[in-house]
Amino acid sequence: MSPIRALRNLGNSLGLAWWARIETNEPNVTYWFGPFLTRRSLKLRLAVFENDLSVENPQQIKHSLMRCKRSEPLTT
Repeated sequence: MSPIRALRNLGNSLGLAWWARIETNEPNVTYWFGPFLTRRSLKLRLAVFENDLSVENPQQIKHSLMRCKRSEPLTT
């Protein structure tokens, strides 16, 4: 396991990792994108992830950034 991945996993287990909760309408799906060590690194990657979701042609995509602990499932 890479040192960065180990740090992300540790941060997540402590509830210090940054995650994006992304909700789409039609289809109604909630995605979790993360974990990231910093809010800045999450924001840099978020646009690419949301662009990938646009292939599903959702009516709306909204997101919120938060520091929390997440585990599977990452899509609901």
